[in-house]
Amino acid sequence: MTPRPARMAPADVLRTGASGLHARPLRVVLSALGIAIGIAAMVCVTGISASSREDLNRQLAELGTNLLTVSPGQTLGGEESPLPAEAPRMIDRIGPVETVSATGKTQARVYRTDLVPKARNNSIAVRAAALGLPAVTGAEVAAGAWLNDATAAYPAVVLGSKAAERLGVHRAGADVLVWLGDRWFTVTGILHPAPLAPELDTSALVGWPVAEAGLGFDGYPTTVYARTAEDAVEDVQSVLGATANPAAPNEVQVSRPSEALAAKQAADATLNALLLGLGAVSLLVGGVGVANTMVISVLERRAEIGLRRSLGATRGQIRTQFLVESQLLSALGGAGGVLLGIAVTAGYAASQGWPSVVPAWAMGGGLAATLLIGACAGLYPALRAARLAPTEALAAA
Repeated sequence: MTPRPARMAPADVLRTGASGLHARPLRVVLSALGIAIGIAAMVCVTGISASSREDLNRQLAELGTNLLTVSPGQTLGGEESPLPAEAPRMIDRIGPVETVSATGKTQARVYRTDLVPKARNNSIAVRAAALGLPAVTGAEVAAGAWLNDATAAYPAVVLGSKAAERLGVHRAGADVLVWLGDRWFTVTGILHPAPLAPELDTSALVGWPVAEAGLGFDGYPTTVYARTAEDAVEDVQSVLGATANPAAPNEVQVSRPSEALAAKQAADATLNALLLGLGAVSLLVGGVGVANTMVISVLERRAEIGLRRSLGATRGQIRTQFLVESQLLSALGGAGGVLLGIAVTAGYAASQGWPSVVPAWAMGGGLAATLLIGACAGLYPALRAARLAPTEALAAA
C-alpha cells in the first residue's frame, strides 16, 4: 500500500510560508511598499472625503439648513427687477417664517484712506444692513460689535472678513476709520466668514438709516434672508417669490444656501472618484510587484523545492507554501497601507480643523483587496513551483 503523505498543520503552513519572507527582508519590504502605497491612497481619499463631509454636516447643523434667500431677478428685457421695499415685511407674515432680515447694495465705495485712487476699490460692496442680519444669516462678530439702534444712524461700519483683510484692517475701535462714501466711517466690528452668506465676507455693512440719509440708498432690498421652520422649508420656498413681489413673482430669485454647499461637496466627490482610480492603479502596480517577487523566489529556490519534493512534500503542499507567502506579503503591505492612510488622514484633518473620520468599510475593504491581489499575484508562481519535478529542480540548482 502506498503511504499517504503527511498533512501539514495550519501553524506549519504559516511557518513555512513566513520562512521565505524572512530570508529576503529587503525585497519583501520593497514589494510590500507597492501594495501599501495603493491601499494608503485609497484610505486617504475615502478618509479625507469623509472627514470633509463630517465637517460640512457639523457646520450645517450649527448654522441650520433652513435659511432661504430672496434676490431680484430679471425682466423679459434682461434688466434687473428690484424687490419692493415692503418685501421683508411681507415675507415675515408667512406663518412658518421665524425671522427675516435684509441687505441693500449701495453705489458707495470704501477705501482705507481718502488718498487711495478711486479705481482701487478692492471689489468691496457697501451694503445697508438690517439690525437682525447676524441672527438670521449665522454671521458672527470676530472683533468689536455689530450695529445697534444708535450706531445704525451714524457713520459706523462693520466689515466682512475678506473686506477687512483687503483694507488692511485687523481690529475694530473708535480710532479705526475707513473712507466710505466720501466721508470717514468708524469700524465698529469685523465679522467671521459667513458660510451661508458668503457675499457678506466682501461687504462693508452700514446701518439702513445712514445709508438712506448719506449714501444715496433708495431703500430697496437686494437680498432678503428668511429663517423658516425646519419642516416647512420646501413649502415656504415655493411661495417666497409670489410673496416678495406679487406683481412679478417670476422675476424673483429664491435660493437655499445650504444646497450650494452640498453641491460643492458633490463636486469634491467627483475628484475623489478620480483619486480612488489612481489608488487602484497604485494597488495594481503593487500586485505586479508581489507577483514578480514570487516568480523570482520560485526560480531562486528550486533546490529547496526539489529537496522538499524528494522528501515527500506533495504538489499541493508546495503550492500552498507559495500561496501563503504571497498572502503574507500582501497582508503586510495592506496593514501598513491602512495604518499609513489613517495617519495621513488624521494629520490632514487636524491641519484643517476637521474631525478625523476613516470609514470602517475603507479599512476592511483595503485589507480584503490586498488579500485578493495576493492570491492572484501568487497563483501563477505557486502553480509553477508545484509543477517542478524533484529531479529537475535539483539538477537545475
